[in-house]
Amino acid sequence: MTRSRTIALTTIIGLIVLIAAGVFVWTFVHAVVYAPEDAGPIPVMQAGASPGLYQVGTSSLPSRLVIPSLGINAHIQYVGENALGNMRAPDNFTDVAWYEYGTVPGTVGSAVIDGHVDNGLGLDGVFKHLSDIVVGADVYIETAGGATLHFKVSDIEVYPYQSVPETLFTQNDATRLNLITCDGNWVTGGDTYDQRVVIYTRLVNP
Repeated sequence: MTRSRTIALTTIIGLIVLIAAGVFVWTFVHAVVYAPEDAGPIPVMQAGASPGLYQVGTSSLPSRLVIPSLGINAHIQYVGENALGNMRAPDNFTDVAWYEYGTVPGTVGSAVIDGHVDNGLGLDGVFKHLSDIVVGADVYIETAGGATLHFKVSDIEVYPYQSVPETLFTQNDATRLNLITCDGNWVTGGDTYDQRVVIYTRLVNP
């Protein structure tokens, strides 16, 4: 093989390796960083009497979600809903998201927070082990003003992903915080899992 052919072959191999590396990096970053814009079929149904984002002072708004038994200490994003009327999910796998047009945590009604169970590579999301929580476990919301709200888990339910009850958003008989994430088996072509785990909590009296 002549020197020119050797150089040409080396160049081609180098280009192939470079392209392959670029595809790998793009796939890896996309799988790790990318998050779907919504959490699948979680229809938003608000309780009209529940105070929302624009009815409280900014210092009362949620900042972090802390669940000591699961090692969770997560930043809270504020989200609305998509064109289908589903609650959006956080845009990464380390944060959680609060439905900002519903109930503010710490006020009477059902505040709702969601989070991802895993990412495109199957690596743990913030709510990977949410289903391991037990009734009576402590859940805390840290507010923008530095206050800490203490909730306790009162109930744990698993629903088919298309049958999450409207009470997730509408129950307003107490000061509630409801946490939701995916569970079950992956729905082929649906970009979601076939179940939802919902953790119902109630504010502990001061």
